[in-house]
Amino acid sequence: MSYFHIPVLLKETIEIINPKPGENLIDGTLGGGGHSEAILEKTLPDGKLLGIDLDDEALQESERRLEKYASGCHSSAETMAPSVSSKIILRKGNFADFVEIKEKSNFGSFNIFFLDLGISSQQLNNKTLGISFLKNLPLDMRMGGADCKKDNYKTAEHILNNWNEDAIRLILKNYGEERYAKNIAREIVKERKVNKIIKTEQLVKIISEATPAKYKNQRIHFATRTFQALRIEVNDELKNLENVLPQILENIEIGGRIAVISFHSLEDRIVKQFFQKESKDCICGPEVPVCVCGHQKRLEIITKKPIVASEKEILKNPRARSGKLRVAKKIE
Repeated sequence: MSYFHIPVLLKETIEIINPKPGENLIDGTLGGGGHSEAILEKTLPDGKLLGIDLDDEALQESERRLEKYASGCHSSAETMAPSVSSKIILRKGNFADFVEIKEKSNFGSFNIFFLDLGISSQQLNNKTLGISFLKNLPLDMRMGGADCKKDNYKTAEHILNNWNEDAIRLILKNYGEERYAKNIAREIVKERKVNKIIKTEQLVKIISEATPAKYKNQRIHFATRTFQALRIEVNDELKNLENVLPQILENIEIGGRIAVISFHSLEDRIVKQFFQKESKDCICGPEVPVCVCGHQKRLEIITKKPIVASEKEILKNPRARSGKLRVAKKIE
């Protein structure tokens, strides 16, 4: 049984990026390989895939899924992750490091870059991550484990027990858009003076005590935003997204498409603003009468508004409700 989510907006993604025979794909968030498989069906036999993921189980799942497209299946010389064939290369790593991974893999040029920024069911159920508040697990939250973190100490547990109240408040406010960030941060600092906060159940209890009763009757669980904020901070998720988009644009071939599926407003805003900026010839402010920036348009936005899932897809896969797809094409 696969614990990886059903690909969200799959039909729409394929229609909009319109993969062509011989085009090469980098999938920066490979997951179970569903999107990559659908693209490969359009680009093989001459197209290639470089799939990147922090999760070992995701790489194993994708290897099983994509093996049927490979001839002469063999293991990679890299110990990090498997390589299904010379045309289908899978690597363990963070999408923010794709340039280095691409060069080490001798992957060459690429025409499509895809990111699905969602969390898989496998990750939610992982007993060592602690990104879900539905089970009592250690508060780690490092995707890919300690070996994939440059700052091995920066777990959710470390933040909760060592960062000052104001820093915690800002994380919850900025990354979780949590309206009760101040109250929750105050309760966290108060509780850790008595008991070290090490398990998800402890944190949920703290959040419950710091928020009013009416907050617990919302459609979204009252702990969702706090857990999201901590996960984003631990894994530098928004910083990685901000940093990788210019690198993708710099390295992708002219005519290449950048496709991103995001699942909350902070991610979507970063993608939207980057696409808008790079689709303009001038980015000077309105107070500047004559352009002095020299910026040149490099992208054409294909999705003027984000593409969202149909009601039919949401009924089959409730996770799709939050997904937003944006696609742009490099023109220069």
